Amino acid sequence: MAVSKVKLRMLYIMKILSEKSDERHTLSAADINRLLQDYGMAANRKTIYSDIETLREFHIDIVQAKGTNGGYYIGSREFELPELKLLVDAVQTSKFISCKKSKELIRKLENLTNEYDARLLQRNVFIYNRPKTKNETIYYNVNEIHTAILENYQIRYQYAEWTVQKKLIPKKNGAVYMVSPWALTWDDANYYLIAYDKTEDVIKHYRVDKMQQVQIIEKERVGRERFQKFDLAEFAKKTFGMYGGQDVEVTLTCCNELAGVIIDRFGKETILIPIDEEHFRVHILVAVSRQFFGWLTGIGKEMKIESPKFVREEYRKYLQEILQNY
Repeated sequence: MAVSKVKLRMLYIMKILSEKSDERHTLSAADINRLLQDYGMAANRKTIYSDIETLREFHIDIVQAKGTNGGYYIGSREFELPELKLLVDAVQTSKFISCKKSKELIRKLENLTNEYDARLLQRNVFIYNRPKTKNETIYYNVNEIHTAILENYQIRYQYAEWTVQKKLIPKKNGAVYMVSPWALTWDDANYYLIAYDKTEDVIKHYRVDKMQQVQIIEKERVGRERFQKFDLAEFAKKTFGMYGGQDVEVTLTCCNELAGVIIDRFGKETILIPIDEEHFRVHILVAVSRQFFGWLTGIGKEMKIESPKFVREEYRKYLQEILQNY
């Protein structure tokens, strides 16, 4: 069945306005007619006005600018330019998205705006000197995990680690892991699976880009009660680099200039207790690990562990082990 030229013309007008107009670049009826000719179509002004009114009734926000250089343009869009810039930045900084896939995703994001704003997005694309995975299987992994979550199934896979030869090989001699997937989360530019491990009766997390041979098992997920008690936001706050450890309430003494560091890491609701004019005390729940100690070391002498004593001792041993190398 031949498609109605009237319907096609209207769709092309919508396409032209979406791709080639904004508040700074309006299109007159004559401009629209000229651009229609690129698609082998033509229309007089009256017809174009009528088609635009129909598109408005369809809730396309077509604005008419009055004046000498007046014309039509798309007003509000599904995504504004600042929102697209945020999404482009997220793609660029994601270690788990390869350079090739980053370019593909950014091109798709550009299609959500007009050609002028798309150029502005391109000017801000810098992906070449960032650490990016070359593992394209992550997209298959994400799809399998999402499907398993939606269909309430368990998954199995092998978990890999890097060797000094820069090869990603399965851990534990290729052992197969079997878990119930409950969520995917993004931390420090990496993608993690949050899953319940029935053998250990615990919620665990795994780097998605290090998962291999992911397969759905048609067995119903378990661990729902465990996951419902699992606070993902709190977990991300208390862990460092997604490395787990013993949960301990630690008291830190900090110089006042570190208030922003504490608030950025643990949230604005964290209570900062003044000690004197230059210092404050804070009680925080952390997963005590070498990564936590590394974070403390990076900040330096302006922050110290006040209590508990056993965490102070572990941190002292951590520092002594490092000093032995020098």
